[in-house]
Amino acid sequence: MSTFEADDWARAQTMPSEEEIRRVRRLIERVKTDLDNLALDDHAQIEQDVTVVRRSRTVMRGMPRVGPPLPDVRPTRSP
Repeated sequence: MSTFEADDWARAQTMPSEEEIRRVRRLIERVKTDLDNLALDDHAQIEQDVTVVRRSRTVMRGMPRVGPPLPDVRPTRSP
């Protein structure tokens, strides 16, 4: 199997099916409808909560930072 064939196989295995896509779209529409039907104060609370979550997600993005190596504190052995 060539690299190109492997790429096609991997892509086919990881792509969501049409049914999965339809289910996610229906879920999104249901959530939007439910949000539209909320009382104004409930809707405002959810907007505030979403803002907090988005702010914390922004801080966590990117590669983790790795500090300098710790010094070797083991005593050296004499031969």
